Amino acid sequence: MNSVLNDLQAMQLRRLLEAGLPLAARPYQVLAERLGASEDAVLEQVRLWNESGLFRRVGLVIKHRAIGFRANAMLVMDIPDEQVDEVGRKLGEAAGVNLCYQRPRRLPDWPYNLFCMVHGRERQQVCQLIDALLAEHGLSEVPHQLLFSTRAFKQCGGRFAPPAALELAHG
Repeated sequence: MNSVLNDLQAMQLRRLLEAGLPLAARPYQVLAERLGASEDAVLEQVRLWNESGLFRRVGLVIKHRAIGFRANAMLVMDIPDEQVDEVGRKLGEAAGVNLCYQRPRRLPDWPYNLFCMVHGRERQQVCQLIDALLAEHGLSEVPHQLLFSTRAFKQCGGRFAPPAALELAHG
């Protein structure tokens, strides 16, 4: 097999990566087989894309509801702008916080600029964790709300493959 992907294989690989890595001991070998390429060629293409900055991050999406985490809440806070980086860093490292990020306020209706996602099995467990986090970091008096999920939507990563490659990848 060729040690370099052709343009069509590269577009197909992008689409396959968008769908997620296969659950296998050697996921890149599985992708290579689907493309009619070598595992080395697939790994080299991924390395080149990474070096060129195509990937910002590689993540894992866990279907938390399927494994029993049904109490999912977003803690939204109004943190002074000069403190948001430090507070966000601390909360992002805290046990139980799955995601922490800054977003712009949308005044006058939405004063919140720091968001923390917490998953738990029971609503009370999540509330207790949030109360403990706020107390531990001196944030109990900061304006905030705890917003619980009521529905789950499909999560997916970025899309990079051109539309023509999408059809070829499944054709």
